[in-house]
Amino acid sequence: MTDDAAPPLPPPTSRRDAIARAKGLPGATITGGDDPDLEATLERERPWVRLLVIMIVAIVLGGFVLGAIAAMLGGVFGP
Repeated sequence: MTDDAAPPLPPPTSRRDAIARAKGLPGATITGGDDPDLEATLERERPWVRLLVIMIVAIVLGGFVLGAIAAMLGGVFGP
């Protein structure tokens, strides 16, 4: 056994784990990790975050505006 060899995997504990092992995966879940270049990712996503916030504010304010208009015209559309 060489130093580079991984330790043997424990026996599967569930059906999903056994299926994953049959496919050559170490387990039934895919583990995540940290972004290796977090600053670049945040810089690249910053315009999309701004757009998302603007869209949320526009939708909420649009609901208030339409609600106010509906309340003013309540006699036309409601009892």
